[in-house]
Amino acid sequence: MDPTCSFLDRYRDHGLLLIRVGVGVLFMMHGWPKITGGVETWEKVGGAIGVFGIGFAPVFWGFMAAFSEFFGGLLLAVGLFSRGAAFLLFCTMVTASTMHITGGDGFERFSHPLKLVFVFGGLMLAGPGRFSIDAGLSKTLSSRSGPEPPQSV
Repeated sequence: MDPTCSFLDRYRDHGLLLIRVGVGVLFMMHGWPKITGGVETWEKVGGAIGVFGIGFAPVFWGFMAAFSEFFGGLLLAVGLFSRGAAFLLFCTMVTASTMHITGGDGFERFSHPLKLVFVFGGLMLAGPGRFSIDAGLSKTLSSRSGPEPPQSV
């Protein structure tokens, strides 16, 4: 730990909130045109899954990518099912990165989705932080389970 910045430790959850809301809202904005683009857009987007040898149902895969971008972004922003949303977005960005890399696109094309692979991977590991609906649900569920059993010696 960097002792010169240790005073910032208390803002860890604020940092997670900033990342979740910022990236989540941007993904909602990025996914909305794909959701509303209809079958033609979904088929085009879904063609990306072909890099993994999956050539069937591009409309389905395109819709799933659009769905994960918009609704995954929404869930991430509000902090509900955050790790699951981060996983969906992680998978979508792995697909996008792989498509750009195997397609011979340059660094400037594949670096953005690749950066987001690490962001969503980090959010899956770190969780949403205390300023999230997930944290509130966790408190509610743990208080309903009753007192913890005594520790055995």
